[in-house]
Amino acid sequence: MFYHLLYPLRDHISVFNVFRYITFRTAYATVTSLAICFIFGPAIIRALREHNVLNGVRANTPQHHVSKKGTPTMGGLMILLAVIVPTLLWANLTNKYVLLCLLSTCWLGAMGFIDDYLRVVKKKPSGLVGRYKIAGQALLGLVIGIVLLLYPDDPALATKTTVPFFKSVFPDLGIFYIPFVILVITGASNAVNLADGLDGLAIGMFVFAAGAFAGITYVTGHSKFSSYLNILYLRQAGELTIFCGSLVGASLGFLWFNAHPADVFMGDTGSLALGGALATVAILIKKEILLAIVCGIFVVEAISVIIQVVALRLTGRRVFKMAPLHHHFELMSWSESKLVVRFWILSALLALVTLSTLKLR
Repeated sequence: MFYHLLYPLRDHISVFNVFRYITFRTAYATVTSLAICFIFGPAIIRALREHNVLNGVRANTPQHHVSKKGTPTMGGLMILLAVIVPTLLWANLTNKYVLLCLLSTCWLGAMGFIDDYLRVVKKKPSGLVGRYKIAGQALLGLVIGIVLLLYPDDPALATKTTVPFFKSVFPDLGIFYIPFVILVITGASNAVNLADGLDGLAIGMFVFAAGAFAGITYVTGHSKFSSYLNILYLRQAGELTIFCGSLVGASLGFLWFNAHPADVFMGDTGSLALGGALATVAILIKKEILLAIVCGIFVVEAISVIIQVVALRLTGRRVFKMAPLHHHFELMSWSESKLVVRFWILSALLALVTLSTLKLR
């Protein structure tokens, strides 16, 4: 909104020329996200508590998690507000990539809201039935895949992706492109959801992933930087930096209230939206494999659940004391705070490795 209202005035008031710069708008989108969380966060938490939107103790969690019962959940509403509003205020809303990211965030946020509402308010333990959740995620992937196929910026790259550490390798997925998009969105949103089991764990790790992608989107959309790094240049990708900045600000703002001991949980409203939003960014800039690296801990958490389920069905025995993986370490007597900080450190290292792939090729 500010870009469309104020940047055209640059010929009359020179100071408005700053709105042409993506770095300026990204910085203020991040600050706006933080401000929204700090200003509206307490009111949202209070409203959730007053309406009895409180967390219950799920099955297959360590016994000591009973102390978390009664904490307000569906705090993802705060995250959605802090991502969507700054993006609308600071981004170029004629940019197709930005609109697709907003679509993904709203779509999965709404799905997560329905799931949380059924589980917490309507007291249905399973919430939204699993197959309906997967169907909703797959439908979003189908929509995004079709849009990118029908309206590609570069038809030669429409069904291609990039490979880390290789400059000129662009695998063409052909007819498998749309299934690939569906897999990335479904996998990422569920992985963040599975990792959201300890105070500050998922949201803290997500900060590093979103921050790394903010840098990647900026250089991908900058002709000189992309040429210097010899990476794929995508003209519209730069505006995604503003969206990623909003993700970073919203995550930091939510972490303020979600740090141990948590005042609020994000619920599926936040976790599904965050995972799907970052997956959409990765798809748009052709960095889907990098997403798996920067979100490595999320991936491991999801794989631990798959391994546990398969092992139980095939052998009747557990591989881990409990899945997802963070519960395994909890049962190994790691304190919650130590576990969370160690996972944050690993996530920071993965973000640095991800950024290094732009040069090490």
